[in-house]
Amino acid sequence: MNLLLLEDSNFVAADRALLSGRRLKHLHEVHRAEAGDSLRVGRLNGAMGRGQLLRLEADEAELQVTLDQPAPAKLPLTLLLALPRPKMLKRVLQTVSAMGVPRLVLLNSYRVEKSFWQTPFLEPEAIREQLILGLEQARDTVLPEVIIEKRFKPFVEDRLPALVGDSLGLVGHPGDYPACPRAVEQPVTLAIGPEGGWIPYEVEKLQEAGLQPVQLGERILRVETAVTALLARLF
Repeated sequence: MNLLLLEDSNFVAADRALLSGRRLKHLHEVHRAEAGDSLRVGRLNGAMGRGQLLRLEADEAELQVTLDQPAPAKLPLTLLLALPRPKMLKRVLQTVSAMGVPRLVLLNSYRVEKSFWQTPFLEPEAIREQLILGLEQARDTVLPEVIIEKRFKPFVEDRLPALVGDSLGLVGHPGDYPACPRAVEQPVTLAIGPEGGWIPYEVEKLQEAGLQPVQLGERILRVETAVTALLARLF
């Protein structure tokens, strides 16, 4: 936890906050904090700054907070991601949040098992929990927007073209395609498929919506690795 992320419910005054639960445990066991210590803090979906620890007890901590710094800028990106298997989904959500993706669309695909859509990790609170862990890691405060699309064709045909707009539309897909561009300086809409990749029909429909296939080389990567590699290369 590189940032102590405070929620509205933690504030008892404009500059005072009370902590309990997981973050309090972190102060005790990881930070080994003491009264008087200064900590990096941020308000969820708000500014960042410093918090002075006024009181640290077994069941509660009190901080005096000064929030005078903006959150870091997000990437100019909309990420479309075929729903990963549940355990990987948790890691991917943290990665996406930590790397500054502002909008994530979790999308169905032929190779996405139907059982994946039944996972409790897709519950709003479960998604939010993983996104917050990513924000704490990266020292960010602004939650990404997560959109769930269970029907591939209606989304790609009816909503994706408007979502792409004037951005650079790309599909990460292994094969005889151009290499993924580097260090782009414009908004990007990027689609990343499941472990086995998109099927040809899906690649064709994504192309019709304005996304062009690109590849990272001959190696087939896990979804979580492909997300990190593609974002690092693009931005």
